Amino acid sequence: MAALAEGEGEVGPSGSQEGLRWGSPGHGNIYFWGQMQIPRQISAAPCLSVTSRGCGAAGLGVLGPGLGQLCQRRKQLRRSLHLAAMMPDLPFLPFCTLLGSLGLGCVAFVGAWCQHWRGGFAWDGSARMFNWHPVLMVTGMVVLYGAAALVYRLPPAWRGPKLPWKMLHSTLALTAFILAVLGLVAVFNFHNASGTPNMYSLHSWLGLATILLFSCQWVAGFSAFLLPYAPTWLRALYKPIHIFFGSTILMLSMASCVSGINEKLFFSLKNGTASVPYKLLPPEAVFANILGLLIILFVVLVLCALANPSWKRPEADSLDTHQPLLGAEH
Repeated sequence: MAALAEGEGEVGPSGSQEGLRWGSPGHGNIYFWGQMQIPRQISAAPCLSVTSRGCGAAGLGVLGPGLGQLCQRRKQLRRSLHLAAMMPDLPFLPFCTLLGSLGLGCVAFVGAWCQHWRGGFAWDGSARMFNWHPVLMVTGMVVLYGAAALVYRLPPAWRGPKLPWKMLHSTLALTAFILAVLGLVAVFNFHNASGTPNMYSLHSWLGLATILLFSCQWVAGFSAFLLPYAPTWLRALYKPIHIFFGSTILMLSMASCVSGINEKLFFSLKNGTASVPYKLLPPEAVFANILGLLIILFVVLVLCALANPSWKRPEADSLDTHQPLLGAEH
């Protein structure tokens, strides 16, 4: 294969995917398979050479409507290459193992905090009922929600039918939502039983807004991607919006949990009501502060995984790429 100048590309079809290579002075030729960078040449078929000038209207008229899609792919690959150059090339599975350990650590820490320092758990309107609130929120809105966001980054999800992974993504998100609703029930019941006002703090406003946004996100995603009513063009239009709000909700969940931990420590370790006040940093405060840091670290690493283009599922032209849950052909 001949060397390419900067900005010049070739595309060779192979099955349902395309192989592309782009010239880059000083780095040799850069090869891609779908959206994955690979260190070998693609020689499946005679290649169509396209230069930057070919992306104009004249080139579109000569080479046909498929050129527009090729040019769009080229722009996406250039953006992906730019992002990949700024991010470390880490193996995904060890990174995923680290994330799983951090997620379990968050759940273990919040459970240990409420059990050891806050008196354990009950469902009777007492302070022990309140303890379900942080456990359910951290487990659902942070850990399970983060896991749902990473489903399509798992290497097994890169091949074969996409529908089972859609189902897993939706189920994890729905489970997270159910746990969040139970967490709301726990805190509202405790407040009502103890005569504490509801919805007066910034933490409560932020948390409720996050859950309401999450409910809209889940309903919209289920309707667009798993029901047979949305046309393909609408799914394609909504997909980047769904991804954006998915990351936004995860960040809002992190902020809600961290502010809730801080608020609980302020109320529980006030001067005159605790043997060691918060300002003197008792062991409970140290433990809960570490919990907050673990939550932040978990969310940041999830967002890094989502932003890494080399871990993104290649969009093959398979039959079920846009297949809904209902209405599939048999």
